[in-house]
Amino acid sequence: MRITWYGHSTFRLDFGSNHVLIDPFFTGNPAFEGGDAGRAKASDGITHILITHGHGDHVGDVVAIAGETGAKVVTNYDLCMWLSSKGVTNFDPMNTGGTTDQGGFRVTLVRADHSAGMSEAGVTVPLGLPNGIVVRAPNEPTVYHMGDTDIFGDMALIQEIYRPDVLMVPIGDRFTMGAETAALAVRKFFTPKAVIPCHYGSFPIIAQTADAFVAALDGSGVQVVVPHKGTAVTLS
Repeated sequence: MRITWYGHSTFRLDFGSNHVLIDPFFTGNPAFEGGDAGRAKASDGITHILITHGHGDHVGDVVAIAGETGAKVVTNYDLCMWLSSKGVTNFDPMNTGGTTDQGGFRVTLVRADHSAGMSEAGVTVPLGLPNGIVVRAPNEPTVYHMGDTDIFGDMALIQEIYRPDVLMVPIGDRFTMGAETAALAVRKFFTPKAVIPCHYGSFPIIAQTADAFVAALDGSGVQVVVPHKGTAVTLS
């Protein structure tokens, strides 16, 4: 599986005939430097878009990209219905604990401790529960994108049920776990092959580097992968 990070919490997964964007936040993302051309390259050939929760820095460019590519949008029911009102026509609604078969891989929504909602005309529209996303495909590593979350004890159940090989862990603090708590979550609950930090290095009010997270996992035996933005890494 090839995994590409584009800054903040935006990832692309490429495996077999599946090309998946998670939380496609390009426009307005201070960590993304590619502009419109870069967004077009990042979304080229995309078959699916997965969204952890309804906040602008995770919903991002989903309406535009779905319209341009015809990719299927997979997220919680409430957010799907809201996106439908914005013009998205190809979507697959689900909710926490559910699993859907996307043809070649399965998507499961799991718990995240956060919030979800978008502001319209000064009013916040609630958009269902925040989630983490587990992606499972035959002969590929199981990926768990935690979304935006704090540590919580039921991470132990996520490990027991899904046994993720690759973790995408928010470390930026203020809106999610900070570096030390995120490292504790990894050490205490999971046995991954690789961990990729995210939700940092974008807005000035969150952590700017992954250094503290990397240091907190030093000696743990966990492989921490800090990819260069826009450069794919291959994990198996």
